Amino acid sequence: MSRPPRARESVLDAFEQLLVDDGERAATMDATARAAGVSKGGLLYHFASKDALERALLQRLAELVEEDLAAMASSPDGAVVFFLRTSVMDDDPLDRALIATSRLAQGGHADAADALRAVRARWADALRPHVRDATALDLVLLVSDGLSLLTGYSILDPLRRHAEHDEVRRSSGSRVQHVSHDGQGSPAARAA
Repeated sequence: MSRPPRARESVLDAFEQLLVDDGERAATMDATARAAGVSKGGLLYHFASKDALERALLQRLAELVEEDLAAMASSPDGAVVFFLRTSVMDDDPLDRALIATSRLAQGGHADAADALRAVRARWADALRPHVRDATALDLVLLVSDGLSLLTGYSILDPLRRHAEHDEVRRSSGSRVQHVSHDGQGSPAARAA
């Protein structure tokens, strides 16, 4: 009898959570097996090595970014507003994959660092048609970085965090009109 695909995802989830909570050094194969509630053999059935776990995490990140880009492209609020609203970390799968990948990169994992650069480049490419110029694009990316940092690493006062998340989501549209074409629809829609 073959093992259910969910078992593989559970192991990968456990590895990702260890990276997020404790960093790259703590995310050993043994710790991953314990966190996933599987034997070492069960872990090795799905992932023959830590490198295989890391590759699977980077693949997960790539898939989640593709989903994010598709949602950004179809957002009725426009790409810039969507991007900034979703930069507020909410412990969703993309947030966890980004943080876990950054932990690998901090530990010297070159492929993780490359993956993070590729994600940023993909987001920049998706946003570029929706901003006025390169400076506006840089501004949007930096604001996103700040939102992610402040909310993802609990820098905001915990009592204010949820209210501030909601305020960012509500007000993103009006605050980005100076840098975004999306404030009045796409450039094509304004030209029509």
